[in-house]
Amino acid sequence: MENDINFEYAIETLEGIVNRLEVGKESLEGTIRLYKEGKKLIDICRNKLNEAERTMEDGNDIK
Repeated sequence: MENDINFEYAIETLEGIVNRLEVGKESLEGTIRLYKEGKKLIDICRNKLNEAERTMEDGNDIK
């Protein structure tokens, strides 16, 4: 899943989730589902940022 999602898409999707949660109209189950999805997206973004940082430190090509 992680390799299929680019950083920009993950950020945009995460922003949408945050907006939906801020509105507060989701059911408890919906809120939990959105939270879990958001957590996965955050992990993907962190991994991609860490990979980019390692690449910059090593001087390798970005994947």
